[in-house]
Amino acid sequence: MLKHSPEIFQTSLLGEKMATFCGAKGNKFLFSNENKLVTSWLPQSLMKVLTFAETTKSHTDGHSAFTRILHRDVFSPETLKKYVPVMHALAREHMARDWKPNSVVKVLPASKKYTFELASRIFLGEADAERVRKLSEPFAVAMKGLFSVPVDLPGTAYRRAIRAGEALREELMRMVGERKKERDEGKGEGEARDILSKMLMERNGDGEFLSEKEICNRVVGLLVASYDTTSYAVTSVMDHLAQFPHIYNEVFKEQMSIAESKGPGELLMWDDIEKMKYSWNVVRESLRVTPPAAGAFREAATEFTYAGFTIPKGWKTFWTVYSTHKNPDFFPEPERFDPSRFEGSGPAPYTFVPFGGGPKMCPGKEYARLELLVMIHNVVTRFKLEKTIPDEKIVYYATPTPVHGLPLRLHPHQ
Repeated sequence: MLKHSPEIFQTSLLGEKMATFCGAKGNKFLFSNENKLVTSWLPQSLMKVLTFAETTKSHTDGHSAFTRILHRDVFSPETLKKYVPVMHALAREHMARDWKPNSVVKVLPASKKYTFELASRIFLGEADAERVRKLSEPFAVAMKGLFSVPVDLPGTAYRRAIRAGEALREELMRMVGERKKERDEGKGEGEARDILSKMLMERNGDGEFLSEKEICNRVVGLLVASYDTTSYAVTSVMDHLAQFPHIYNEVFKEQMSIAESKGPGELLMWDDIEKMKYSWNVVRESLRVTPPAAGAFREAATEFTYAGFTIPKGWKTFWTVYSTHKNPDFFPEPERFDPSRFEGSGPAPYTFVPFGGGPKMCPGKEYARLELLVMIHNVVTRFKLEKTIPDEKIVYYATPTPVHGLPLRLHPHQ
């Protein structure tokens, strides 16, 4: 930005000509021109790991059907309210199994385990531990090599990611086949209990059911979206709670007030989440300081001009969270952790963008909010946190990753 322009600059990423948009104006321009000047794009190297390569007419129909299901069923306000007790029940299981027996917990791997099990339960209706393991093991390998150098040779992380992606899709196709058989035999008709069931019931514009491979691709995409960024967000929040005792104390007071209002063994409900106002400000400040994703790609659908520069059709664009999140014009002393930034009307439009914006804003934003707040409640009402490696290094792959997985010492409340 200093060398070229504070608004836009050209670079090359992943072998593509890339126009990087900066600042709130750049965010507003791209978000406002979604499906007009720019369209969705993902690097082919990622698609090769995650999806079936065949592209058919069903792709567009499948996308619109999938979007319908997301907004109508999966992330609708009524459905989200039902997720809260499910999230709390699973978080309790995790606390008892993966946190309480240990004096030190590595937060990142523990968070990944929780988010994947939760996604399997809510999106796939799968609670069987062995079945979840068959999905989670190849999934973890695929995610690890997803952003490695895309060289498909034996022994490389990328080759391992491709093989793991194949194993993951094979297991998912088995699940899709079983559910399809149930559907065709009339079993469970009308009781679409999760996203997989709903997709099998959905028809495209021609009145045909979506193909099994199209459904599998969409489910993989949903697992990726609900897993990586949320796990890192949980880790970052726990890191900040351990670093700043005065902030932890305020969160603790808020969460204990909610815990004390519940009966023995009673699960959290939507109304409890709505009371977690300070905790949510802490989450948002954590997402500002260490955003789980650096930005997102788009492709120029037509030639257009921005800030005096012409972007040719076919070029790729990238908007970046850091050009606003760490900008002192929008957030004074940007490296200081201060949840009060989000009180009142909060930051200016298009400056706080961890979930993107416009028509392609992350549809799972509210789901992530619930998951993060439920996890905070379960941790702080049980433990005080202490970093065992105070200056643990953060490395940046696709997401900011503590090199040792953020080991925290747990001090149970008496």
